Amino acid sequence: MNSEFQKQLEKLSAYDIIVQLRELFQVQARTERYETSKALYQCKLAEGSPVSPHVLKMMGYIENLNRLSYPLSKELVTDIILQSLPSSYHQFILNFNMNGLEKSMTELHEILKTAEQNLRKPNDVLLVKKETNFKKKGKGKGKGKCKDKV
Repeated sequence: MNSEFQKQLEKLSAYDIIVQLRELFQVQARTERYETSKALYQCKLAEGSPVSPHVLKMMGYIENLNRLSYPLSKELVTDIILQSLPSSYHQFILNFNMNGLEKSMTELHEILKTAEQNLRKPNDVLLVKKETNFKKKGKGKGKGKCKDKV
């Protein structure tokens, strides 16, 4: 704090100092809250990208909102994280919601890491190759060996 501003505040009571500081920094906090919430809501995990750094980044945004006196409920946090996942996590999200799981951010992060490992395991797939190089056998008019003698 510069000395001129400090001299201005010396004449005020503690309550008036708090009001003055709040007025000065409220616009800055509002802008930071807006930018943080915008970044949080725009987070989308790209298909095939690792889930852990994605969730950690989202957790950072959520913690920043808490610090800015804008806490989100646990249910909303869970919904935002699940909505940021790609379609490959559809079955996981369906199971999570059907089972009515209520997890903290950290627990959800751990469950998602496990789900990611299961998604990356190769599924056993039976491949059938369609061959077009086969000979058709059919009944047709063949040449007879004998000729009619008349």
